[in-house]
Amino acid sequence: MKKVSLIAFMAIAMIITTEATAQKFSGLDKSPMDMASYPTDYKVANKSVRVIYSRPQLKGRSLSELAPAGEVWRTGANEAPEIEFYTDATVGGKPIKAGTYSLFTIPGESEWTVVLNKKLNQWGSYSYDESADALRVSVPSKADSSSLEEFSIAFKEVENGAHMVMGWEKTRVAVPITFSKM
Repeated sequence: MKKVSLIAFMAIAMIITTEATAQKFSGLDKSPMDMASYPTDYKVANKSVRVIYSRPQLKGRSLSELAPAGEVWRTGANEAPEIEFYTDATVGGKPIKAGTYSLFTIPGESEWTVVLNKKLNQWGSYSYDESADALRVSVPSKADSSSLEEFSIAFKEVENGAHMVMGWEKTRVAVPITFSKM
């Protein structure tokens, strides 16, 4: 009798457990999330800056269609990217306190305006509020000979800091950043 009860209990427990863990997962995001940090060496535990962003793809469209000149752009896809400074820094010659900010840009023909905004968790640029800007800086944009299908951000080490390089299609924008000592 005890064997039958134990077997019945185990069978019921398996059914309940199977149903409780059954979960439908969505497929891959069309604009996958990515992260870039400086220093770029993953063996370095203490980072100075990190940006988390989504990577839209051109898919036959142009940069000017997806990020029109003169309009605030979320600098990627989905939620506005978040850039976190682990130490006080200077971005494009302007000081910024350590902390986390939303990253927006305003594309232009020969220069882009880079905006660090205090409001976090913003979907796109729909709720962008200029009064929450912590920093605005203009940086030149340049054309490259190779085209990038996916929007990309990377950090390039330079003397006294790094450049946060954003690239899409044939456009490249390098934002100079220097860091306070940690």
